[in-house]
Amino acid sequence: MRLSRLLASGLLTGYAPLLPGTAGSLAAVLIGAGLMPLAPWALPAAAMLAAAGGIWAVGASGGTDDPGWVVIDEFAGQWTAMLALRRPTPAGLFAAFALFRLIDIAKPGPVGWADRRKSTIGVMGDDLLAGLMAAGLLRAAQRRWPQLLA
Repeated sequence: MRLSRLLASGLLTGYAPLLPGTAGSLAAVLIGAGLMPLAPWALPAAAMLAAAGGIWAVGASGGTDDPGWVVIDEFAGQWTAMLALRRPTPAGLFAAFALFRLIDIAKPGPVGWADRRKSTIGVMGDDLLAGLMAAGLLRAAQRRWPQLLA
């Protein structure tokens, strides 16, 4: 298997027989939760590398469409959503996962616009925008209910 395909498939999670995007997001939450305690820069660095590497891997693996097995975009978007968390708590991780998946599936506003772009930037862009929206909602929830997502 080529490196580009391994990365684009989210270390093979994109080949899950059911709901590969959700499987990729769940794997990203678990990996991201492990990265968060390592250093304050570990998760942001992983998100940036996933975004940049995803653009390369998607282009090298098939071009401009978004086949189900390509889930590196879910990794980048999920890690972007998790940037709003101060530390990896079960409630915070669940909220980041649920909000990101909801926004990624519903594709409101700019997320849907990016999804309709037929390019590697579009493949990655919709998930990064969904991650940013989820992060914003998580920050708002933290202000309203600080003890819930501490």
